[in-house]
Amino acid sequence: MDTDRAMGLFREGLSALSNNEPLKALSLFERAYNIKDIPIIKSYLAFSIARERGQVSLAISLCEEAIREEGGNPVHYLNLGRVYLVRGDRERAVQAFRAGLKRQRHPEIIAELERMGIRRLLVIPFLKRQNPLNKYLGLILTRLKNI
Repeated sequence: MDTDRAMGLFREGLSALSNNEPLKALSLFERAYNIKDIPIIKSYLAFSIARERGQVSLAISLCEEAIREEGGNPVHYLNLGRVYLVRGDRERAVQAFRAGLKRQRHPEIIAELERMGIRRLLVIPFLKRQNPLNKYLGLILTRLKNI
């Protein structure tokens, strides 16, 4: 019963986020979290706390707890990366996003990375990006993925 109520509030919070109502979303996530401590609720609550209140340290610890409880869910890494972006730490944000992509391909993580303008990892890491081997192998692999 409590889980159903908490998840209902959580879904309303997601809707508020998508409608660009971050304060309403934060309120709904807090209410849901107070009813039931579920990792997905904790993760979105963390992002909302960082975004709206600037409590980045608390948000990072909440995201890390969610990852410890449910490490296979890429959404936790998405929210952790977003928290790092709120803090202005692009490097850690990229690390979090890539860790999430290792768990599962997630369109929102890909969109965040594209928004940031992040390049893919080098095919041969010990060679420079301009090296013809890296350049052409990268092009070939990209084309093969699009087939």
